[in-house]
Amino acid sequence: MITSRMLFLLAGLLSCNSSIWAKPLSEQQVKEIVDQQFKPLLDQYKIPGLAVGVTLDGKHYFINYGLASKSNKQPVSNNTLFELGSVSKTFNATLAGYAQAQGQLLLSDHPAKYFPELKNTTVNKATILNLGTYTAGGFPLQFPDEVVTQQDMLKYFQTWQPKTNVGTARQYSNPSIGLMGYITALALKRPYSELLEKTLFPQLGLSQSFVQVPEQQMSQYAWGYKNDQPIRVSAGMLDAEAYGVKSSSSDMLKFLDIQIHPQKLKQPLRAAVETTHVGYFKVGAMTQGLGWEQYAYPVKLETLLQGNSSKMALESHIVTPIKQPKRAPAATLFNKTGSSNGFGAYAAFIPQQEIGIVMLANTNFPNEARITASYHVMQQLLQKNTAQ
Repeated sequence: MITSRMLFLLAGLLSCNSSIWAKPLSEQQVKEIVDQQFKPLLDQYKIPGLAVGVTLDGKHYFINYGLASKSNKQPVSNNTLFELGSVSKTFNATLAGYAQAQGQLLLSDHPAKYFPELKNTTVNKATILNLGTYTAGGFPLQFPDEVVTQQDMLKYFQTWQPKTNVGTARQYSNPSIGLMGYITALALKRPYSELLEKTLFPQLGLSQSFVQVPEQQMSQYAWGYKNDQPIRVSAGMLDAEAYGVKSSSSDMLKFLDIQIHPQKLKQPLRAAVETTHVGYFKVGAMTQGLGWEQYAYPVKLETLLQGNSSKMALESHIVTPIKQPKRAPAATLFNKTGSSNGFGAYAAFIPQQEIGIVMLANTNFPNEARITASYHVMQQLLQKNTAQ
């Protein structure tokens, strides 16, 4: 016998979990929306190859365009390896969170605890968290050209002088977050690249993500293009930590699923990922976390474009510290752009909506175009998903 209480409970279940009864969008429905936004960019920016991956309610969709290599006409696939550029910083942040979750490092510690050569230096006034959130005092975007060897790097950090007080301004910087990754590796007592490839990637279930692409995977490694000439990233100081990861759209959607549902992970990996979802400093409408940058959702496209502008990347910005840092709510859009000389990337996700998008291209084209197309794809997919 069905009682009124049972009917009430069933109605509540249906209303709270309507998405589990909804029919997933078809591959064709998703492709039409992605085509509308991304296809025009191929000609506009002369993009040889482009991979777009979408995760929506746990289902993955892949839309691939063009060539991974012009010379052998190899088409882009879900398994094509692209340079992630600064999207690599999200793995650096995850590793720092992993080290902290294991009790090997504290983000509130100062660099010299793990890197004693930095004792009695101005950089040691900053915390590891300051390094990871670009608030250590004003490091430049890149190392000076003369920093080539490990000894050069050490001398650079030993003699560096800040432009602002610690924790008062954000200046986006590869040396800053690169040093956080370097210190994390010192704390874990293994080389950084080895920690990513032998520990972090396997635990995250990522089998197509590398710092050094192995010989057997080189056929999947796309060529980047600059001025129509093939190019790949060259070695640089702390490159692995700041911009050196190569990955596929297939692996990156797995990574975004983990971001959407970190509670499915076992410890200490869950704590590692959740650490990257904490906000520490406000810069206008953007909240700076470790690796990921956060926006309260719903968010206007204009706000996203401002937060990912050249001005935000190249200039110093006064910050407002968050007095009691905590994990961002589910109604948050997290994103990160990335570029190398021959590649452009963008990744974004909204846990509340169970949606994420990754865009990988083998040429570097404007962030504004990447973000605009990705934003419209997510909004249109969410509208269509709700309407079904």
